[in-house]
Amino acid sequence: MTPKPAPIREQTRTVVRSLLARTAIELFAAKGFDNTTLDEIATAAGVSRRTLFNYFRNKEDLALSGLDEQGELIAARLAERPADEDAWTALRAAFQVLEEIDMTAEGRLEFITLLFGNDSLRAGHTEKQARWQDLFAPHIEPRLPDSDHRTLQARALAATAIVCMQAANEEWARLGGQADMFDLYDSAVQAIRRPT
Repeated sequence: MTPKPAPIREQTRTVVRSLLARTAIELFAAKGFDNTTLDEIATAAGVSRRTLFNYFRNKEDLALSGLDEQGELIAARLAERPADEDAWTALRAAFQVLEEIDMTAEGRLEFITLLFGNDSLRAGHTEKQARWQDLFAPHIEPRLPDSDHRTLQARALAATAIVCMQAANEEWARLGGQADMFDLYDSAVQAIRRPT
């Protein structure tokens, strides 16, 4: 039997990871994160516990797996923005990729409520978003005026934009999804950028 080409294996792995994560999120939403076991997730997904561990390190990793992919998608979109576009405009446009993710508004609300309602998930979320900073900063730096501190400024700007998006997500969840996410993001950014 001829082995499958690597790209197909990678695509299959991505699809399986996505299905496992989606199954887990549905169970977490129904039963609560702390009340859902890995065995229940494996059973609901029709796989063994061992198979689950081939894709995810632990329950937190399972719940937060989509954040790595989101960070990479945002960074890729940021890299595509016009070189002469200012950093804030480019970041806002790049964050729009979040609206394109295949998830219903109800599913997104369930996920964000779950995420910010659990201390270990919130900590994991913060850790993954720190990695976003590493992804975004190289695409922000060329947009800033030349200076000895341009790398620091790019990292600070990336971190600030990420926190503004997090605040917008939390407020959106608090409002039960009854607001425009990017209006909330714009309000958060405006508060940061407002002259004192």
